Amino acid sequence: MRDVTAMTYRLSPSLLSADFAHLADEMARVGAADWIHVDVMDGHFVPNLTVGPPVVRRLARAAPKPLDVHLMVERPSRLLDDFLSADPGVLTLHVESDAPDVLKASLREIRARGARSGITLRPGTDVEALAPYLPLCDLVLVMSVEPGFGGQSFLPGAPDRIRAVRRMLDRCRPSCELEVDGGLTLDNLPLAAEAGANVFVVGHAIFGAPDVPARTELFLRRLAALAGETS
Repeated sequence: MRDVTAMTYRLSPSLLSADFAHLADEMARVGAADWIHVDVMDGHFVPNLTVGPPVVRRLARAAPKPLDVHLMVERPSRLLDDFLSADPGVLTLHVESDAPDVLKASLREIRARGARSGITLRPGTDVEALAPYLPLCDLVLVMSVEPGFGGQSFLPGAPDRIRAVRRMLDRCRPSCELEVDGGLTLDNLPLAAEAGANVFVVGHAIFGAPDVPARTELFLRRLAALAGETS
């Protein structure tokens, strides 16, 4: 297993699988986690439609931990100021969502406003598309499902993509965090960790459990055990 002891393992439960009628309560139930993942979908970049800046600002006020916001929207630069006004911990953009020079300017702006800048890509996009943006990023997100819907199964090729991205980061941005999102369970979590990820977005496997706080703690204990194996 790759030595990632210098990097903290983080759990980021995804509200996409939570009860949208009680989001403040749902965030409280996973308050032991490190971050809270918010998927923003515009109905164009991906088929689904979720929440916009006003809801994210409200979530930020109630959140017990930093928000980990993933923008699945076309031309996110148009909405950047609105989302940054929510003071997210992380704001992640897609390489496919805007022109390269605009994306670079957006990543610089995210950092200038005090958030961590993130970049991600669809499972069908070559990981080399990330290369121009890595010097401007604090986090790279590898999607282990097709973006747009919760409750999907972990793609078999995801570990290889995680390894490829981790190799890229080790060459130019070794301190950059590597997040994985989609279909993660207690069973496949070690696969993602072994491949080099250190931030884990978990939706249905947490919010679909009968006891959400207990399941959150179980994931945290599993990550602690995995961290111990690399020491």
